[in-house]
Amino acid sequence: MVAESHTVRTGTVLPVDAARWVMWTFAIANVVIVEALFVSAGSGKNEVLSVAKFFGLHAALLMLLQLLLVARLPWLDRRIGMDRLTVWHRWVGFTLLWTVLTHATLVVLGFATLDDTSMAKTFVALSGVPASLLGMLAAAVIVVIAVVSTRSLRRRLRYEVWHGLHLLLYVALGLAFVHQLQETTTFTSSAFATAYWWILWLFAFGALLTGRLVVPLWRNAYHRFSVAAVVPESHDVVSVYVTGRHLDKLPARAGQFCIWRFPGHNHWWLANPFSLSAAPDGSGLRLTAKAVGSASAGLRNLPVGSRAYVEGPYGAFTSLHRTRPGVLLIAGGVGITPVRAMLEEQTSGDVVVLYRVRSEADAVLLHEVRRLLALRGGRLHLLTGRTGEGGVPPFGAGSLHQLVPDITTRDVYVCGPPAMTAAVLAGLRDLRVPARQVHAEKFGLA
Repeated sequence: MVAESHTVRTGTVLPVDAARWVMWTFAIANVVIVEALFVSAGSGKNEVLSVAKFFGLHAALLMLLQLLLVARLPWLDRRIGMDRLTVWHRWVGFTLLWTVLTHATLVVLGFATLDDTSMAKTFVALSGVPASLLGMLAAAVIVVIAVVSTRSLRRRLRYEVWHGLHLLLYVALGLAFVHQLQETTTFTSSAFATAYWWILWLFAFGALLTGRLVVPLWRNAYHRFSVAAVVPESHDVVSVYVTGRHLDKLPARAGQFCIWRFPGHNHWWLANPFSLSAAPDGSGLRLTAKAVGSASAGLRNLPVGSRAYVEGPYGAFTSLHRTRPGVLLIAGGVGITPVRAMLEEQTSGDVVVLYRVRSEADAVLLHEVRRLLALRGGRLHLLTGRTGEGGVPPFGAGSLHQLVPDITTRDVYVCGPPAMTAAVLAGLRDLRVPARQVHAEKFGLA
């Protein structure tokens, strides 16, 4: 059974654009409502506290948006992609940090002005008030998370350590939620305000619990994933075949990835994002991984019949976003896995694959790629060698145009190491390939 996809969109709104419009409309509409409620609720005890309340209300909105960005809602994820949602989450997070710090500073300054005392004494006095103390603790946690999320420090921390600290965000949200219930008067100023407040928070928390907990647990209980076979592809690459019940009901597409856990193989909190290396056919899933760490290296020792915990599928790297009849698929190293899966779809149009590896011996799944392209009448350019050899950049504008003269009329999908992806995207910009025809996604957890 081969996955089918005949979607080529021309002259219509792209799924990613539709999703962005929905997100912007949602955000702007709620900003307008909150500011209207702020005005209708009246001013604070002085002007400084009124401004502090203004920033506090917007901090609450940013927290709600953060929950939605990490909820892994399927409709958003399949149109925008987890990588872009993660970038938005990062920028919203730092905006939240400065909004919270501004709110806290103005609260202390406002009460210091009101009581005609120093900010230090006011801070100490407010820390003795339970409602204010909860807000201070929430702000402190947000500061800690922001510090460990800066790029310089993030690179020095193991992912498990960073992820554990990042989970404190939920603690901050809980503290901030209770703080707002006890402190704010804006959302209790009318029946509409109270209903709006509770609906918004219940929607955000409900989306988070559904996307991150309920759906994954239900899918694993329903499908009962297990390891069907483990096949070494080379000395450092292995494919794991996973089977289960009712897999024809799993909403997976070629090009997507899942977050995989194998109980007994690693600790439960260790998970790996691996792309599907074969198009879902309703009877099984396959991942293909290169040994780059202890977790992926140990996959070849998985016992057949052992349970698998699969979260997903995720990602927007699919034919859902096709806009042109012809397609160019560019892969680097093990980035060939989602490309190989996409070749298995029954899509229309001419297909060209550029596969970048150091040597032909390093080309993972090469025989499968060649077989699928032969069935479709497609073309493969195997680009071997190290970067810098020969003096001509393999993904510069000139090289890309020479290999694929009609590149500007094709959809281009790119999956590979960050440096290679950046070089390809730069070459495509130089060639003026329309942005709506370029599709690249980073497969990862953060």
